[in-house]
Amino acid sequence: MIPAVDVLGDEAVRLEQGDYDRVVERAAEPVALARRWVDAGAARVHLVDLDGARTGHVRPELVAAVADAVRPAKLQASGGIRSLDDARRLLDAGAERVIVGTAAWPDPEPWLELGAVVALDVRDGRVMSRGWTEGAGLTLDEALARLGAARILLTAIDRDGTLAGPDLELVARAAAAGARVLAAGGVRSPEDVDALAAAGAEAAVVGRALLRP
Repeated sequence: MIPAVDVLGDEAVRLEQGDYDRVVERAAEPVALARRWVDAGAARVHLVDLDGARTGHVRPELVAAVADAVRPAKLQASGGIRSLDDARRLLDAGAERVIVGTAAWPDPEPWLELGAVVALDVRDGRVMSRGWTEGAGLTLDEALARLGAARILLTAIDRDGTLAGPDLELVARAAAAGARVLAAGGVRSPEDVDALAAAGAEAAVVGRALLRP
């Protein structure tokens, strides 16, 4: 299980189905929240810069602050990466690996050579981009065929932030295609994490469920 820290402005939040107007949880300051997860035993933290995802601008200073706070745990960072130079800036700031969605298409190969995780954010069988606001121009099956055995972050957009349970069929489909799957969207309990593992996921990224009282 990888805890998520989603940042909008200077605040850690959770959105429902990726809608910037539907903030369903507000948490502590991002650095403090990330440290909380590491103190609870997390070996890795998933950082999402929501502003970056929408605008296409990375924030190395945010990555550096969170990376310093969680060390020796590892940080995977996403949001706003539109070029290889953007990715390298976040790696230099302390991220152990980066996650790229919009910029991975139409040519994911340079990103895979860099060791990036490719984000496949899926709605109705199609891959979305630019903070889930636009279509990437390809179906999930087309993307999976291009990526082979790459590590992917697979998000079921319709489940994200809903606590409605994960899309196990979606995860099983990607795993059967050979992808190494980090699964996100809808996780509500440890049982859901176990179910994702049984469906073929390498790990589950969990956000809102960890913020409930």
